[in-house]
Amino acid sequence: MKILAISGSARRQSTNTALLVALKAIAPPGMEIEVYAGVGELPVFSPDLEGTDEPCSVTRFKAAIARSDGVLVCSPEYVRGIPGGLKNAIDWLVSGDQIIGRPIALVHASHRGEDMLQALRAVLSTVSAAFSTTLFLRVPVLGLEPEEIFEVLQSEVHRAEADAFLAGFAVYCRSIA
Repeated sequence: MKILAISGSARRQSTNTALLVALKAIAPPGMEIEVYAGVGELPVFSPDLEGTDEPCSVTRFKAAIARSDGVLVCSPEYVRGIPGGLKNAIDWLVSGDQIIGRPIALVHASHRGEDMLQALRAVLSTVSAAFSTTLFLRVPVLGLEPEEIFEVLQSEVHRAEADAFLAGFAVYCRSIA
């Protein structure tokens, strides 16, 4: 099973990206997680650039989604909303079929951010009929370094939650296929 884990952050030292990398490291046998941290490399969406004029970075992003069995999204909150880079990435998917019906679940790296999560849930449930409203993993690691994030994820309680989340997402993906 191939899972694409999208980081909604454009930061090089992103907590969200580090959490997804840590999840990749503990993925169960049979689950391969590819971390996509390129939302900052996508040009601003324009319908004029779709089709034959589509930028290579967009084509690669769409291809990564198309070859996945499911998508995880982990994003920071900026000014109580979805970061522009992540929203832009989602905008690039609206007129294609890569995300329609693709199982999607959220991962969150903070103890706060409910406004962004609510907005992101609304957007993702609009672009995919298979967005899960029940699968959700929160690991509060805001402000930690990548090595510390991996250690937190390895702690007894968080590891059990992460394992259960990944197993549940695998079951969900299979049920949609």
